Amino acid sequence: MATSPSGLPIKTIPGNYGIPVLSPIYDRLQFYYFQGHMDYFKSRMTKNNSTVLRTNIPPGNFISPDPRVVAVLDAKSFRVLFDPSKVEKKNTVVGTYVPSQSLYSGIRPMAFLDTTEQLHSSLKSFSFHLLASRKSYFIPAFHETYSSLFDSVEAKLASGPVEFNSLNQIAAFDFTCDAFLGAVPSEVIGPSASKKAAIWLLFQVHPIVSHLNKFIPWPIEDLLLHWVPLPPFLVRREYKALEEFFSKAGESLLEDATSKFGLSRHVALHNLIFMTIFNASTGFKVLMPTILKWLAHAGEKLHKKLAQEIRLAVKSSNGEITFDALGKMELTKSVVLEALRLDPPVENQFGHARTDLIIESHDAAFRVKKGEMLCGYQPLAMRDEKVFKNAEDFIPDRFVGDEGKKLLEYVYWSNGPQTVVPTVGNKQCPGKDMVILVGQLFVVDLFLRYDTFSAVHDGMLLLEPRMFFKSVKKASHK
Repeated sequence: MATSPSGLPIKTIPGNYGIPVLSPIYDRLQFYYFQGHMDYFKSRMTKNNSTVLRTNIPPGNFISPDPRVVAVLDAKSFRVLFDPSKVEKKNTVVGTYVPSQSLYSGIRPMAFLDTTEQLHSSLKSFSFHLLASRKSYFIPAFHETYSSLFDSVEAKLASGPVEFNSLNQIAAFDFTCDAFLGAVPSEVIGPSASKKAAIWLLFQVHPIVSHLNKFIPWPIEDLLLHWVPLPPFLVRREYKALEEFFSKAGESLLEDATSKFGLSRHVALHNLIFMTIFNASTGFKVLMPTILKWLAHAGEKLHKKLAQEIRLAVKSSNGEITFDALGKMELTKSVVLEALRLDPPVENQFGHARTDLIIESHDAAFRVKKGEMLCGYQPLAMRDEKVFKNAEDFIPDRFVGDEGKKLLEYVYWSNGPQTVVPTVGNKQCPGKDMVILVGQLFVVDLFLRYDTFSAVHDGMLLLEPRMFFKSVKKASHK
């Protein structure tokens, strides 16, 4: 038997794609409604006795040209998706489906560009500039926005459980725009600002999401979301309002984009909109209820430890939430990383093989042909029992200490290992550090304000857990 350069036996990739047209539709229904994402992949791993396998990925016919993928589902094989020399990422950000460029005023946003395209380098450099130039605003903008959110939670609790997601949708968008632009969309556009952003986002991702509303029967939802693309003209008015807001509020950043990075104002503007809404605020919209879910699950014992760590660190910084104080909160950061490990905001990563490849799992190697689509399902890759002990469990201090830090190279939520730095030459999230920061700030604000709380998880809303606060216990001291 042939072996790979590291000595693993080269095997034929197991699995199949079934009957054209019919099997992709059947698989889509399994993926979204009957098995769910996790069990869809787990069942195929079990059936094929392999973590590398062939399968279909939604949405399938008739909305994407080819649903066939090679799935890489363990921590080792998944890493091929991070190597730009082996994998091309052109137009793969949402998988086998590519949204209409009409949704972006005719441009291709950075997320759809491969690293070999010159515009990718210029746009990523611009994104680094945005993050660096606005970093000092992140903490105060977050604290102001989420203090207001928690005020609303407390005011509404007298009438019963309070849904967190609807409040967080507004807060995540307001905070992100305030942090990046120094302007709050709910004040400039009006109370419907976050809804306009959410509608525009839905028109981009509707073929790859489900559970839009628990009151819509699944056959109707599938027909509405997964058969044909929604026409972009239906969201033109919402996008126009967003465009006007970003054009005015982002004026100085757009001037930098043209003068320092050689970008046209048109390209810079529509990338700024995409980065702020699609990449950042939508990620925070998913991240916060995810952290809340795991904190609620862990209970009061963890809450007490977090409150103690957070309050001591803030006290040592003269009562202020600072970057130095956050750096002392090892358990708090570990909690955020553990939530991201179990439930990354983006579940799948995709790419086409640049050349014929040999990819390796823990115990075998497989040949992949040039042009084949690779699909990695992150929640499984980051629950690899050969890397993470008790991988299915939420362990708050998993990443604390020297041994915990060794596991960081297998935390992939940012489209790259946690130990790797984003550069213009890779596709790793340029805001990786900001995401960890924002997750920490959420936990910090929560436990500066409360000793403990109770909340319940009630199903899913698209990709985020639907969370309800049931009670809060105000901090006995701050």
